[in-house]
Amino acid sequence: MNHRWGSVQDTMRATVLGIVACIVITACASDTPKGSGTPTPDQVRSHGDRTFDKLKQEEKERPTQPDMPR
Repeated sequence: MNHRWGSVQDTMRATVLGIVACIVITACASDTPKGSGTPTPDQVRSHGDRTFDKLKQEEKERPTQPDMPR
């Protein structure tokens, strides 16, 4: 009789683990990634201006090199 009870417990344990696994997989699959969205024209302009200002600053800080003859 004890052998049969152990078999039932193993079956129940496997069933519960299977259900939990299905719930976890379903929950993870239903999460949609949250993107940053489409930037507004003002954001694009602001980032472009900032990048251009950085480039101008780097050019000012860079030492001048003599032109190399070709």
